[in-house]
Amino acid sequence: MQIILFSFLAILIIVSAFGMLFSKNAIYSAIFLVMNFVIVAILYLTLGAPFIAFTQITVYAGAIMVLFLFIIMLLGAERLPEAEVLRFHRIFAILGALLFIGATGFLLFWLSGSWDALPSPTSEFASPEVIGITLFSEYLLPFLIIAFILLAAAVGAILLTRGNNTPQIESIQNDEE
Repeated sequence: MQIILFSFLAILIIVSAFGMLFSKNAIYSAIFLVMNFVIVAILYLTLGAPFIAFTQITVYAGAIMVLFLFIIMLLGAERLPEAEVLRFHRIFAILGALLFIGATGFLLFWLSGSWDALPSPTSEFASPEVIGITLFSEYLLPFLIIAFILLAAAVGAILLTRGNNTPQIESIQNDEE
């Protein structure tokens, strides 16, 4: 039963990914991406990783997709005209895909004999408590650096969207005279 559920979810993930890629409308493409994120979260739940599943829904399907949809609506990307087809883009895309598939196959074949069996994880492997303890003990410095970068990005976004609404010093001095 688990194999059937896993296969069904994998097929839905692939279908939603192709729906995202081949959708002509940017809004529909973003909705297909949300569907993909939710199905991946369900797949994480079936694999026994509830923390990663809820993080997937909260961060990707929630925050990131709201940002994407906001940008699509702000820029009007859903109403963009059809772009010109470049002369050789299909040939380069097919060659790039074949090169990627060939390199992946070569690496899998080359490394196939050197893989050791992975130890089975403990029952508390993906629990929020263990993740929190690991995050704040072993990875405290990277966590603080990422928090600082996100804070700087938020302040930068606020300053960029604020515009020229602040009064200029010269105009204040002219008003006093």
